[in-house]
Amino acid sequence: MTPEHAPADIDVRQPNVARMYDFYLGGKDNYPADREAAEKVLAVAPRTPAIARANRAFLRRAVRYMAQDAGIGQFVDIGCGLPTQGNVHQVAQSARDDAKVVYVDNDPVVLAHARALLATDDAIVAVQGDLVRPHELLAEPRLRGLIDLDRPVGLLLISVAHCVSDDAVLKDAVATWCRALAPGSHIAVSHIALPTSGPDQLDVALRGARVYGETKANTAMTFRDRAQITEMFGGLELLEPGLVDLPDWRPEGAAESPAPIPLPGGHDDGPGFYLCGVARKGEGR
Repeated sequence: MTPEHAPADIDVRQPNVARMYDFYLGGKDNYPADREAAEKVLAVAPRTPAIARANRAFLRRAVRYMAQDAGIGQFVDIGCGLPTQGNVHQVAQSARDDAKVVYVDNDPVVLAHARALLATDDAIVAVQGDLVRPHELLAEPRLRGLIDLDRPVGLLLISVAHCVSDDAVLKDAVATWCRALAPGSHIAVSHIALPTSGPDQLDVALRGARVYGETKANTAMTFRDRAQITEMFGGLELLEPGLVDLPDWRPEGAAESPAPIPLPGGHDDGPGFYLCGVARKGEGR
């Protein structure tokens, strides 16, 4: 994508984490500033694309589980990022024809692409919003017109919570959503965490994250430990296998057997660097 094709209200000179993520996944919906910043990340953390793919694979497995096994037919994907292969609506609707999806992002470029992709499907909408302003999202007319909050919802917080640096703001936002969701709802989270496999890996991870600040990307990356990420679920029932590395959440078949996530820097043993899990809201919560 060239700057000449950017929407008028987009500053293409500032790197954007959603468009950098698109670059890691091999997409073309990014600008020179995004690519330059992403290349700097790759210089210190060359396995970042592998981690992005593992994160995307977890998203697909979590949505498939919710739609097929948990019987959930409506999803809200906050911080959805740019459309790519295996989008939430594609996975959900392959499991059940009546699946409805609301995509949420605060990036106008993301919204423009999402709306173009979804223009002919009344069961999918894309709205502008932010995780840290939950009351605005919960009152958004298009979201409320499609999603029935009196029925179970699949809430997806994939690689978005670590873009919020304020712990108290994040905790309040997620708690607000948890209160609003009906019993039987599920929440899927993936989040970067500090590696537990040695000082070298820790240094690589920190240097990779530091690039986001040095390049003045639109959001920074905030590491949280296992206890902090677990706390995000707000006491909901954390489903088996719990909070685990990306490849280890309910892998599908022998080809996707549990294995350590490739760590930025070329290491193949990075336990704890990127954690994920799915929790269920029970009755009376």
